[in-house]
Amino acid sequence: MLANLVPVFGVLFLHWEVFPLMFLFWSENVIVGAFNVLKMLLASPGSVEAWVGICFNIPFFCIYYGMVTYIHGVFVVILFGGGMNAVAPLPPDPEIFWRIMRENHLGWATLSLAVSRGISFVTNYLWNGEYRRANLQQLMRQPYGRIAVLHIAILGGGLLMQTLHSPVVGLLLLVALKIFLDLLGHLAERKKFAEPSSTA
Repeated sequence: MLANLVPVFGVLFLHWEVFPLMFLFWSENVIVGAFNVLKMLLASPGSVEAWVGICFNIPFFCIYYGMVTYIHGVFVVILFGGGMNAVAPLPPDPEIFWRIMRENHLGWATLSLAVSRGISFVTNYLWNGEYRRANLQQLMRQPYGRIAVLHIAILGGGLLMQTLHSPVVGLLLLVALKIFLDLLGHLAERKKFAEPSSTA
């Protein structure tokens, strides 16, 4: 919740408009994917076959999720950043994404999201033992639900805010929508990996 309040600071004091906000939200997909790889790597394997599955599924996830995230980032730049042709021809060089981060001063905000995800990973997945109950198939699918639900809503709201020329109130409502959807996703994830209740 605290990390999600960082965009509020950006909107109110750094005068962020739609594009920096949307790009920050997109960058969180990269962070989610990286932590998901760690979750897959540390999911308790019960046999040699499980380790074979880990060795196969992690590269597959990295390639497929990486492609989806990369294309999603291209759409964010095209829809909200004036198009890739303003900075380079398609397909864009990944360096462009780093340049956008620097030019819009998003490094500290992205770091705060990474720290937030890291704390959740340590406290929930490791400390609370979720890694013992996680399985590869669940982890392979998990990040895509976030992209589908969260960013359909966020992209729609972002396009509306862009049409309205980025009013501050509208951008704050967009951040609030993102916080709400993130909270729902967090609770759903905790329920999915919860320890089974004992029966009398």
